[in-house]
Amino acid sequence: MANNKEKVLITGGAGFIGSNLCEYFLSKGYAVVCLDNFATGHRHNLAAFQAHEDFTLIEGDIRNPADCERAVNGVDYVLHQAALGSVPRSIKDPVTTNDVNVSGFLNMLVASRDAKVKRFVYAASSSTYGDSEGLPKVEDKIGKPLSPYAITKYVNELYAEIFSRTYGLETIGLRYFNVFGRKQDPNGAYAAVIPKFVMQLMAHESPIINGDGNYSRDFTYIDNVIQMNERAMTSQNPEAINTVYNTAFGDRTTLNDLVGFLKEFLSAFDSKIADVPVVHGPNRAGDIPHSLASIEKGRRLLGYEPQFSMQDGLREAVAWYWENLK
Repeated sequence: MANNKEKVLITGGAGFIGSNLCEYFLSKGYAVVCLDNFATGHRHNLAAFQAHEDFTLIEGDIRNPADCERAVNGVDYVLHQAALGSVPRSIKDPVTTNDVNVSGFLNMLVASRDAKVKRFVYAASSSTYGDSEGLPKVEDKIGKPLSPYAITKYVNELYAEIFSRTYGLETIGLRYFNVFGRKQDPNGAYAAVIPKFVMQLMAHESPIINGDGNYSRDFTYIDNVIQMNERAMTSQNPEAINTVYNTAFGDRTTLNDLVGFLKEFLSAFDSKIADVPVVHGPNRAGDIPHSLASIEKGRRLLGYEPQFSMQDGLREAVAWYWENLK
């Protein structure tokens, strides 16, 4: 690994967002360290760049302070993606969610502070808005959390702010809104809705929509999220640091419309998919009805300009799933 290259640690680097970040920053000439315990990440997500001379994999757990210390050694920037996602998982097992998302996060903050990293950029969550009813969601107006997962992600923001104020560690939180795209895992009990629906439709199975399908989300394509991480990591604007940003496209789509788009785009590969019926189930506990981000703060302070609308991203994602998972 070249010594003169800036080094980025990506925690959770074998996961969906993390592995896309690893690939991108290697392509930009950075040395990349990935820390992952493979609890939810996959080795196949790293296969394309595992042998890259500037890539280092550390198998470890953010719940172990020694692993965190080892991972941040000599690192310039941390992109902290490691977490246990999923509202339903957190309702079923709040203790493990808290251990990973709060204790693990604090371990990473302490290790980053002690290693004197230049900046700590972390995955926050739109779930932090909780029962706040106003739309679009604006960063400084949040409600009460609706799940243990949401609590953990809000606590992350509070800890990051304290570490900025108390220890001078530069932090930026990115409140992700329903990120989707290549490498997102379609399997498992807590799979995200888009890859899950894609796999069901490709198998001519009916996707099950929770509720009447009129709940809406600000679905955000992975390349927009990569751009936001890069801008947060490299911004030289003093006003832009030690705060949080919505990371989204700034538009919303109902679940009914989402399935309509998926059927339309997948039908280009298999015309029978257009005729697969949709099934409606009960609403899910802890779900917020509507989610829509204001991205004005990111535009103003970081120069964020998302390149992919939901439909553009969905076309790309559907083609990737067809090619890789059919």
